[in-house]
Amino acid sequence: MIHTYKHKWNTELSADCEKCFGLCCVALYFSASEGFPTDKEAGESCINLQSDFTCSVHKNLRNKGLKGCTAYDCFGAGQKVAQVTYNGCDWRKAPESAKQMFEAFLIMRQLHEMLWYLHQAFGLQTDKEIKDEINSLLDNTKGLTLLDARSLLALDVAVHRMKVNRILKNTSELIRAKAQGVKNTSVKKQETKSMTADYFGSDLRKINLRGADLRGACLIAANLRGVDLSGADLIGSDLRDADLSGANLTNSIFLTQAQINTAKGDSCTKLPRWLNHPTYWLK
Repeated sequence: MIHTYKHKWNTELSADCEKCFGLCCVALYFSASEGFPTDKEAGESCINLQSDFTCSVHKNLRNKGLKGCTAYDCFGAGQKVAQVTYNGCDWRKAPESAKQMFEAFLIMRQLHEMLWYLHQAFGLQTDKEIKDEINSLLDNTKGLTLLDARSLLALDVAVHRMKVNRILKNTSELIRAKAQGVKNTSVKKQETKSMTADYFGSDLRKINLRGADLRGACLIAANLRGVDLSGADLIGSDLRDADLSGANLTNSIFLTQAQINTAKGDSCTKLPRWLNHPTYWLK
């Protein structure tokens, strides 16, 4: 199957809670200190999960300070497990499958997250050979998401992630070099910025972050107002309470909705076309 960047992959990889069984509210470990309702163990239901799998305080999550809930994104893994892997049979009707379903959800989320990044990489890459490799990985990963529950649980996700990460790193180096104006974009020869330090609460407005390597960077409460982040790799970076007001992230790479949901911004913040401005930014 040949993928095109114009496919609505961002819709397919977005959560549809109405088709899920509240899996994120049960399968995950919660900590009140991280913006969740209370401390809870994985496998226990959230205190706000109702019998119809909806959240009793969903409309007031932000007002209640439940940032962990507003930021979480399953990349569409919830409805995939509920409607495809388990064919619409929920864990309450079949309690014997609950533990297996929760474990399958955790694996599915990882696969869907990889699909999210691979689709972005496919659209960014210009090397035909690498695009073909990404295309193959996309098909392979999508095929894994269609496995039955037992096969999902038997997957060595770490090995598959290594293959994906190699492609993502290659793409990152290519795009960051272009953003920095580096003429020789050979992965082996280019030298690019590395921003791997802790930038907690730092004022980064006067630093040139075009094409910066911000993979996994701690940007909690950092001041990024009006900063141009074109070509910057933000995969895994922590943007909790980072101020993105007026910042340009239009061409930032490997950014997710979950990251944006944890940050601060306004109507002037420019985002990639597949991401949305949180409603509380616009008030």
